[in-house]
Amino acid sequence: MKQILQLLLLFTTSLLLWGCPYESPYGIDETAQENIDEDLLGSWATYVTKPSNEGDNKADPIKVIFSKNTDLEYNIAITGYLNELKPYRVITNDTIKGSAYISTVAGKPFLNVFVKGRMYIAEIRREKNDLSILCLSEHFTVKYIMNSVELRKAIEFHYKVSVTPVYDDYFVLKYLQKVN
Repeated sequence: MKQILQLLLLFTTSLLLWGCPYESPYGIDETAQENIDEDLLGSWATYVTKPSNEGDNKADPIKVIFSKNTDLEYNIAITGYLNELKPYRVITNDTIKGSAYISTVAGKPFLNVFVKGRMYIAEIRREKNDLSILCLSEHFTVKYIMNSVELRKAIEFHYKVSVTPVYDDYFVLKYLQKVN
């Protein structure tokens, strides 16, 4: 009976971790190396669709604001209806605030976003006037990452062997439009 309970607990824990964004004490680069992309500065908005209690989908507005901190680093603020993120303890009032810098891996730009002592890694995609921020999922690698070099190698390997990259569906912002 005890073994069955342990297996059930292990299964439940793995399901909960399966839906988490990748968080690390390390960024792709130890410090910011690339100049900020001036085109990212400003406010970007989109609607995030999520299930509601009535069984249908509900769209809530989300805004991401990039401002210049230094020539290599952004200040970033994410505002909107963020109640689902409250368990992660990253929200202050109605905003997630942090800093970010860009790293390029496998020819793709990534944001290293530092929020409340945690580093989150997200691919940035630009298509015409749209911006998408796609957070890597916790299970994009099975390796235990010990430093920035290992993180870079794990991301390179993932993008080399995966048919499609593994993103965390709850932490992706697609088709953001620049607003004033």
